[in-house]
Amino acid sequence: MLGKLRRLNQAVSEIALKESERLPSNERRRFLRSGLFTAGGAMVGGALGGLSPRLGAAQTQYPPEIPSWTRSLGAGVVSDPYGVPSPFEKDVIRRNVPWLTADKVSSISFSPLQHLKGIITPNGLFFERHHAGRPEIDPQQHRLMIHGLVERPIVLSMEDLQRFPSVSQINFIECPANGGMEWRGAQLNSLQFLHGMVSCAEWTGVRLSTLLQEVGMKPEGKWLLAEGADGAAMTRSIPMEKALDDVIVAFAQNGEALRREQGYPIRLVVPGWEGNTHVKWLRRLEVGDKPWMQREETSKYTDLMPDGTAHGFTWVMEAKSVITSPCPEMPVRGKGVCQIEGLAWSGRGKVKAVDVSVDGGRNWQQAQLREPVMSKSLTRFSLEWNWDGSPALLQSRVIDETGYVQPTLGQLKAVRGTNSIYHKNAIQTWQISGDGSVTNVQL
Repeated sequence: MLGKLRRLNQAVSEIALKESERLPSNERRRFLRSGLFTAGGAMVGGALGGLSPRLGAAQTQYPPEIPSWTRSLGAGVVSDPYGVPSPFEKDVIRRNVPWLTADKVSSISFSPLQHLKGIITPNGLFFERHHAGRPEIDPQQHRLMIHGLVERPIVLSMEDLQRFPSVSQINFIECPANGGMEWRGAQLNSLQFLHGMVSCAEWTGVRLSTLLQEVGMKPEGKWLLAEGADGAAMTRSIPMEKALDDVIVAFAQNGEALRREQGYPIRLVVPGWEGNTHVKWLRRLEVGDKPWMQREETSKYTDLMPDGTAHGFTWVMEAKSVITSPCPEMPVRGKGVCQIEGLAWSGRGKVKAVDVSVDGGRNWQQAQLREPVMSKSLTRFSLEWNWDGSPALLQSRVIDETGYVQPTLGQLKAVRGTNSIYHKNAIQTWQISGDGSVTNVQL
């Protein structure tokens, strides 16, 4: 028996070694250095009784054994008419912080950034922000009115709207309160709860400039009021310069109709600007000669400064980055080579570079940006790290195409103080302990 096991281990290792020869030299070195080419032999041994207790539960499913799911028929087509995730991904969900708000109808859910891949957020995981709950709107009964300082006021049905030429663009949306609970100190040991109020999607709709051209704006029309059909009648004033630039009236997200919590049947997408300007369940656009100074742009969504004054209309979401692995939910799994991965974005345009530090900002290395790199969109970055088991302080900082550099928390507080809850884009620090666990700290 022992002789058979040794021969089988040797055969598996030889196959793995031959496969490694097909890799580029740098990838092959990494493959061999990681010891993966011998793991096959170890797993064969485990299949015959030598696995650790953690892997032993699944021992009969590993090669050279034939797994149970290969010996039976699976579910047929349209078993799930609308596709659903695997039950093994049941923990990859949006979550909320119960004590954050008094009621769920005016609250927030957070995207599980630690589990997401690429830059597109699945529709079912896109973060939520409601001011009066999620309305149920019949698209056949919904209308968009455009009026005010225009030559030809109109009321559009969904069918009317979709007669106009459509465009698609990939943009992030971020709540300006993302991370805002931590201005005065570290509170939550979770990537999802600290930074999960940002998501990214492909949006499809009609350019707002196309609709404004259709109604014919009067020369004195310098501002636009967007109003939602939710119970809060969410409204925001938008300067005409932005409205005519890259704003769209979106009716689709990632190839399908908007989800109800994302503004079904239509919403604004205002690339690079704070999430509350992306008015959901859009029902009215009014052209005017000055901002309306509504509740959401006076008592809310203003930045309280150290001297007690408040800055209004701070629309742009400044450049920001965060390491998504390792993070509190994704600890380091033992010594050796691993990938430091994360997300970066800027409301002013493209990400130009991301630096990573493993010693709390004393030394920096430039990370690799993963394609695609697009304007006002999430961007992936990564850096190979050989962890020796020592404590570490992981940070990332982004530089966007305008030259803006993500600030430290101290730099941000020196200008902004600690009275605000909005636009906290400071460098995030993760403390790595000797056992690989990760803790949120502030430096």
